[in-house]
Amino acid sequence: MKKITKLLVANRGEIALRVLRSAKEMGLHTVAIYSEADRNALHVRYADEAVCVGPPASKDSYLRGDKILEVCRQLGVDAIHPGYGFLSENAEFARMVQEAGLIFVGPSPEAMNIMGDKLSAKQAVKAYNIPLVPGTDEAIQDVEEAKRIAAGVGFPVLIKASAGGGGKGMRLVHSEAEFEEQMQLAVSEATSAFGDGAVFIEKFVTGPRHIEIQVLGDEHGNIVHLFERECSIQRRHQKVIEEAPSSVLTPELRAEMGRCAVDVARACNYTGAGTVEFLLDDQRNFYFLEMNTRLQVEHPVTEQITGLDLVKEQIRVAEGHPLPFRQEDLTIQGHALELRVYAEDPQNNFLPDIGTLTTYVRPQGPGVRVDDGFEQGMDIPIYYDPMIAKLVTFGATRQEAIERMLRAIDEYQITGIETTLGFGRYVLQHPAFVSGNFDTNFIKDHFTPEALRPAAPDDSTAKLAAVLTAMLLTEKKPSSTAASADAPAATGSAWKRNRLGVR
Repeated sequence: MKKITKLLVANRGEIALRVLRSAKEMGLHTVAIYSEADRNALHVRYADEAVCVGPPASKDSYLRGDKILEVCRQLGVDAIHPGYGFLSENAEFARMVQEAGLIFVGPSPEAMNIMGDKLSAKQAVKAYNIPLVPGTDEAIQDVEEAKRIAAGVGFPVLIKASAGGGGKGMRLVHSEAEFEEQMQLAVSEATSAFGDGAVFIEKFVTGPRHIEIQVLGDEHGNIVHLFERECSIQRRHQKVIEEAPSSVLTPELRAEMGRCAVDVARACNYTGAGTVEFLLDDQRNFYFLEMNTRLQVEHPVTEQITGLDLVKEQIRVAEGHPLPFRQEDLTIQGHALELRVYAEDPQNNFLPDIGTLTTYVRPQGPGVRVDDGFEQGMDIPIYYDPMIAKLVTFGATRQEAIERMLRAIDEYQITGIETTLGFGRYVLQHPAFVSGNFDTNFIKDHFTPEALRPAAPDDSTAKLAAVLTAMLLTEKKPSSTAASADAPAATGSAWKRNRLGVR
């Protein structure tokens, strides 16, 4: 066993704070790193020690593995938790951590290398008969050959970057006529984003749902899955709303997808927490997409339905402990939803809306969890992802989780910037979402910016408003003396007046 006593979190914001909290519950001494832009961040104040590692730009701070390791040497750190993003899936950094004699709280560099490249991942899982989307299983550079393969697969097809993610280096091609131009664009974007222009071709699955399976593995060969998350509400190929379990999976399909996810993890001798992503088509056929070799943003919904703390499990596995449960010990309890609260304007193509949190009051009450890294008066930095918080609700049923989410959205007070709260309310009340009959095309099929704009009053409403205004103006104004003790409240509770901006 390898004992961890001092843990450095190589990340920022809500995920850094979330990891630090679990580490503190485990009795670990904690170290935070921060850029100059995050000097006053909550995770910096929460950790036992904190060290600045550079200027605001990620490449000069949070991505400087050499600086992070130097901090570890200076402070006597035992282990590094990478969170997600930044260096979390960087195999070279994981190798540097190991070579420095430290514990990397995550999978091996070898597993990262295999699953970090979509083509090598496909090759690794072939022996386990994992369903794959029809297409190429190796990189392709020759445009004419690629065009012939695409024609054989059948349009539409996706051209995808082998080292890609987040929709970068991906092009949807509807016909042979546009293939060459789209392939050149995909190669160029992949080279720019990942330093690797390798691309491959997949059949485009129409009306897909994005289903992912959480897995956990230890160093003793034990691997389990923690059921699925539905992640089909997306913008720009990135998730906005997630839930667990999915409303569409049968127990039989859940078991089959879970078995495949475990086999994917076995294919690379996976240890720690990871996520296997699948596409589910409209005929309920599923296909392996990729494996994320880290903790996912949406891990809280899995924690809610299983009762597990995934960060604590990661740390225990990194210390060499076997998993304390088997697959048959795990059950789904209730339903959980997560809304990513981004500083984005849904009425302007979800573009970032950076600014100051003039008002910031979190929702509370039964079944509500907020993972964030901000407080009122703080600025949303322009240098990083614009996510403010993850709003999570839990209920005995899906309907109760939805009702609690709607209530929490109404209670969440944020001013100074635009957010995705209104978009979340729109989705949760839409018949397609409520019925469970939706896919990754939800925004394209059901959402327009006008949906969030207040409806214009009709003529009769406008006339009534004018009459009421005239009546109020002719009434006698109240005296300026203080109201008597038994005078009625002006507009209800102080909380409601504040919410409405009434003073």
